[in-house]
This record gives sequence, C-alpha cells and structure tokens, in this order.
Amino acid sequence: MSAVNVTNVTVLDNPSMFLNPFQFEISYECLVALKDDLEWKLIYVGSAEDEKYDQVLESVLVGPLNVGNYRFVFQAEPPEPEKIPEEDIIGVTVLLLTCSYLGQEFIRVGYYVSNDYIHENLREEDDPPAKVQVHQVQRNILADKPRVTKFPIVFNPSNSIKTIDSIQPVTPQIQNKAVGVES
Repeated sequence: MSAVNVTNVTVLDNPSMFLNPFQFEISYECLVALKDDLEWKLIYVGSAEDEKYDQVLESVLVGPLNVGNYRFVFQAEPPEPEKIPEEDIIGVTVLLLTCSYLGQEFIRVGYYVSNDYIHENLREEDDPPAKVQVHQVQRNILADKPRVTKFPIVFNPSNSIKTIDSIQPVTPQIQNKAVGVES
C-alpha cells in the first residue's frame, strides 16, 4: 500500500511559449503521516540521444505531512535553450514530473511535449531559419495523455522487515481533470 496517492495533475498555461514557466496543479492524498519531506522534481529531456542534455528545472520539498488531502501549484522555469542541441529544440520531447520519499522515487508522470514555431512561415521545411528563434517557439504539453509509472517503495523503513527484490513498476493512468481537493 502506498502512503501517498497522486489524485490529479493539471497542466496550467498550456499551450504556452517555450520560454514561459511551466505550471502544474498537483493534488494528492497522504494516507499515513510522514515525518520527512516529499521531493517533487520537473525534468526536461533535452535530447533523446543523450541524458547529459536533461535539465532538472525545479526541485521542491513538501512536508512533513499529516494524513489528509493536499493541493499546490508547482512552477518551474523553462529549460535553458543553450543547453539543448539546436536540432532538438524544435520537435517532440518529454517532460517528467517525479515524486520521491527518502530518496526513493514512487511516481513518475511523463508527458510528450511538442515544440514548434507559432508562425507558419517559420515552419516551412524549404527555408527554416539558420538558427532556432526560441522567442518564436511554442510548446504544447500533451496533457491528456500522461504516462504514469508507480514504483513500490518503503515509506516507513524502521517498521519494515521485508526486503524488496525485483519490483516491476505498474503504469495506471491519471485522469487529467479538475478535482476539488483542499488541504
């Protein structure tokens, strides 16, 4: 049994310009009081070819937590374009929202992100700009099709006498709709 259930993630301000901050409204329930913090991270995959281009856009600690329902807006600055290969700025990439407890990741919500020019004349394949004009790029997070992966972890290591070997992640789907949950 998980001590924390993410009940909803809503992508805010989408689509948006590439250089605008990311915003997510995250709702979750805590089923057991947790004395340590949850760590939420947002990671932008800069290139499918090499992890060295991945950027952690933001990492926040939330806690300690009592039993109950919680909701907050998680905001992160956009990726630094100069740290992304020029040929990977336009096109499709991935954004990962993760949550960990005591260094153990227990949920990962992945989104495809489509980046393209807002003006059709810049999108023409016959004569693309020599250098990507980042101020003219819009991102569209495919918010209605998140890929959710849950990992079983030990939330209270002092009370656990089981060892976890060869755990297979499960991939349920989060419905991306508004939830009226307050802390």
